[in-house]
Amino acid sequence: MILFLSAILLAKCQGKFVNPFTDISWTCLFPITIGGINVTPSHKDYEDYAKTILCICPGLPPHFGIKVSFWEPLRLIDVTRTPYCLVGLGGISIGTPTVKKHGTIHYKSDTTRSSFYQVHWYIYPLIYWLDILTNFTCASKGSIDIGYMTEFDPTWQDDEWSFIQHPEAGFYTSKPVQLGCTVDCMTSSFRDRPTNLFHWCAGCLGALYPFTGFVEHHVGAIQASSLLVTRLLAKFHRLGIAKTYPNVNNFCKASYGIHLVKTIYKTHLVYPVNAPCEPLGKSDMLWGAHKSFPYSGEDFVYLLWKKQKCCMGPKFFDTGKEG
Repeated sequence: MILFLSAILLAKCQGKFVNPFTDISWTCLFPITIGGINVTPSHKDYEDYAKTILCICPGLPPHFGIKVSFWEPLRLIDVTRTPYCLVGLGGISIGTPTVKKHGTIHYKSDTTRSSFYQVHWYIYPLIYWLDILTNFTCASKGSIDIGYMTEFDPTWQDDEWSFIQHPEAGFYTSKPVQLGCTVDCMTSSFRDRPTNLFHWCAGCLGALYPFTGFVEHHVGAIQASSLLVTRLLAKFHRLGIAKTYPNVNNFCKASYGIHLVKTIYKTHLVYPVNAPCEPLGKSDMLWGAHKSFPYSGEDFVYLLWKKQKCCMGPKFFDTGKEG
């Protein structure tokens, strides 16, 4: 207990402002598809579209246009041991950490490890903020802001509270259902293409449920932090506050969905070191080596890229995107 309290007292809020020019891999914008055809063939897409150029969106009158899709940086996500520490905003602390909410990694009786982290979600429409593609209304608009902090969510701190909010966790964490996650792990890691069929899985990263900050099987800091980013996305979809597209060939309007659609997201580690964009659920053994280290490399910032689709024509249809 004394060692645990000492670790808390020694913990320091660290971080950096993400430099959009030096810290971000802008190749994550690709692939770009026009009319269902990948015009950047060196970059593979997670989805296959019908190769039809035109799209028709309902309305009076109906809207006609060309199908366009690309990846957009939309959110910045902290995964931190120190409560109220805004890692992605330069390491600014906006509160006093408490023992109850402080992150930790500890060994269990069987020598395996478990951990707990807090997560912060920033509104981060980078393309709009940098004033690029200003005439391209497929991109989201808005200003940089703090959208969510797990410190203020009691269900993130307690498995029982989370179960009350998401009782389906009892079914999705059962062993027969978890067998499907092996397939999800294989496809995301060795095909670089996640599958939406097993929406309750987080690939090779661990159990997606329950939606809390506790990682029961902590293999490494990159694995645990990537898992919690995926959990937060799944939690937002389950609560009906994240938008997706009804089907892969819908380019008209996004709508709220209760299941995580993994093929429209990819993550990009930007702190403490930079890493390429990766699909959700990909094993950290394939990309996470040397991405974390003691003291200044134990908190993480991920940039979330989301697939944007629109029917681009003379009159731009409201795609209902986030941001």
